[in-house]
Amino acid sequence: MAVYSLGGTIAMTTDAATGGVVPALSGHDLLAAVPNLEGHGIELRVHDFRRVPGASLTFDDLAELGAAVDRTLAGGDVDGIVITQGTDTIEETAFVLDLHHGHEQPIIVTGAMRNPTMAGPDGPANLYAAVLAAADPQLRGAGVLAVLNDEIHAARHVRKSHTTSPAAFTSPGAGPIGRIAEGGVRLTTALPHRFGPLAQQRRRDVRVGLYTVGLGDDGELLAAWDGRCDGLVIAAFGVGHVPQRLVESLERLAARVPVILSSRIDNGPVLTGTYGYPGSEKDLISRGLIPSGDLGPYHARLLLHELLAQEADREAIAAKFAVFAH
Repeated sequence: MAVYSLGGTIAMTTDAATGGVVPALSGHDLLAAVPNLEGHGIELRVHDFRRVPGASLTFDDLAELGAAVDRTLAGGDVDGIVITQGTDTIEETAFVLDLHHGHEQPIIVTGAMRNPTMAGPDGPANLYAAVLAAADPQLRGAGVLAVLNDEIHAARHVRKSHTTSPAAFTSPGAGPIGRIAEGGVRLTTALPHRFGPLAQQRRRDVRVGLYTVGLGDDGELLAAWDGRCDGLVIAAFGVGHVPQRLVESLERLAARVPVILSSRIDNGPVLTGTYGYPGSEKDLISRGLIPSGDLGPYHARLLLHELLAQEADREAIAAKFAVFAH
C-alpha cells in the first residue's frame, strides 16, 4: 500500500516563531504515531508529496498527485492508496481525484480535526482506519473515499459540516457507506455508483467562478464576472431560484460561457420543471443555464473546471451534469 502525505492539521506541530501550528511532520512521522498497524501485516510505502495547509492545495497539485497515484497503481502490486491532507479541502480533493480515478484499487483520503499538540488528536485513529479501508477487498471498485471518525464516505457526497468537531464529515442525503469496527470494514450500503473516469490530461488553464445569491441581490457583483471567467456556477436559492433582476445578466453570461445552476443549500437536487416565474429554475434553464443535478455548488465548480480544462463544449458539459441528476 502507498501513503501520500500532503500536510494539513494531521501533520502540524507548534511553530516557535508564531506560536501557531504549521505543517511539519512527514508521512513516516504520522505512521509512527499509529498503534497496532504492524499486527495487520500491511506493507506501507510512504511518499512525502507536499507539506502545506489544506487551503493552499491547487489544481496543479492534484494533477501531479493524480499522475503519481496512477503510476503507482499501474504497477499492479499496490492494493490501495491513502492520502493524508488538511481537512479544509478534503471534500474537494476527494471529488477531483474521483473524477479521474480509473483503477479498481481504492483511494482513501483522510486528515485530522485536532492537531497532534492537542488533547485527544484524531489523526492516528483516522490514519489507522484509512489504512484498513484501503487494504480491504470489499472496497475495490469504490473509487475515492473519505475516511474520518471511523466512517467511510463516498467522494461524491462527503461534506465538511462543522468547523471543529472530530465528527465534522457527513454525507448529506446519503450517509456513510460503511464504518470501521474491530479492525475491519463494515459496509452499510452498496458501493457508490461510478460515472466513468475523465482523462487525466488537462489541456488548458481555466478559471471557474462561484457566485452565491443572497437576499436583496442587485446583480452588480454578478456583472463583475463577465469576461473574467471561463465558466460560472450559481449557488441559487432553494431548488434553483434567483431574484428576477438577475435574470437578464445570467442569460447574457450563459450565451458566452457555461453557467451551472446549483443550490446554495448543498443538499438535495436542483429542479428542472416545477416553478415557472422569472428567475425560477425552469425559466433559467430555458435561458441557457445548465442544472447541476444533485451536485452542490462546490462540487459543481470542480466538475465544470475539469471539463473546461479538457476543452469540453457546452453540449458535453450539459450531458455530464445530466448524469449527476440521477
